[in-house]
Amino acid sequence: MTPSLSRIAAGIMICACTIANAAAAESSDKHAFEVNVIVEGLDHPWGLAFLPEGGLLVTERAGRLRVVESGHLAPRPVAGLPDIVEQGQGGLMDVLLHSNFEQNRVIFLSFTARGDGGYGTEIARARFLGDHLEDVEIIFRALPKRRGGQHFGSRLAMLADGTLLITLGDRGHRPNGQNLGSHPGSIIRVNEDGTVPADNPFVLLDGVRPEIYTFGNRNVQGLALDRASGWVWAHEHGPQGGDEVNLIRAGTNYGWAEITYGRNYGTGTRIGAGARRNGVAEPAHQWTPSIAPSGLAFYDGDKFPEWHGNLFAGSLKFRMLSRLEIEDGVVVEKERLLANKLGRIRDVRQGPDGYLYLLTDEPNGVIARLEPVE
Repeated sequence: MTPSLSRIAAGIMICACTIANAAAAESSDKHAFEVNVIVEGLDHPWGLAFLPEGGLLVTERAGRLRVVESGHLAPRPVAGLPDIVEQGQGGLMDVLLHSNFEQNRVIFLSFTARGDGGYGTEIARARFLGDHLEDVEIIFRALPKRRGGQHFGSRLAMLADGTLLITLGDRGHRPNGQNLGSHPGSIIRVNEDGTVPADNPFVLLDGVRPEIYTFGNRNVQGLALDRASGWVWAHEHGPQGGDEVNLIRAGTNYGWAEITYGRNYGTGTRIGAGARRNGVAEPAHQWTPSIAPSGLAFYDGDKFPEWHGNLFAGSLKFRMLSRLEIEDGVVVEKERLLANKLGRIRDVRQGPDGYLYLLTDEPNGVIARLEPVE
């Protein structure tokens, strides 16, 4: 283990000494485990990041960035955040540390902001200095903005080449999914300063937003990297049925709202032209009935060796965690864990210590850790 990872693991293990609650052992097909609640009292937490000196950053949807140190929630939120609007499903969403955070202290935040035409997802870049942010800069704005509070996305990931992936929702306007002239309904790729990478798939096409990396995405709220292969996985909301797990590839059309396994709410009538069409990516897995997808993590740690190479997907609706086994880019087995035992799972992350961490989307939300039972 590198010195920096050792410090992270040591800092997080301090939290183990201050666990608020410990659950009884849970069983699964591959591992017995227990769920330990580390922190309580969070207001609808949304995203989680691990600090290299130990401790955690966690976002609250209402617009607060919180610090957890030695298992305790710092009483005051981090100061200096940009203007954030809690609007429907939106607010302060994801937090991501720069891959070179130990040297530059840079973080990225995804959030909902007000502007011409209504509301939209924006991305801020800033330096985190313990109790406040400095050098805050908005590096991306999803356009056009729209009234209403639906489908903002938004997860963040930094790829090995240093570019940033940003997931967006269609903002409740179905035509956005196939409209390359608008950002909503897509996954975005930009450089860390917000400029457009020269190798983006649509960068040379007239009338297309050059930041678009994929399109036909209804509302992606989970994003996970397989660091060994470089594959990117996404967890996406469908309508009534048809939630998806997708393998993300540049320039790909994921179908919404012309091709979907989902149906119209209430009536159950078909949306678009059906579930399959040439030129549209088939999901690696689709959930019917809908589970209300949330966070997604690819497990490559050492604490659960039989889970190595599995995806872990959160569910808001069924308050559960799903374990997904993958072969050749397709989900071949799934197992439901923790159904109705913890709460609405909002985020799933693998910590640098090899444990799995969960956030619950509740007025009294928690950070919980899955640990193996020997």
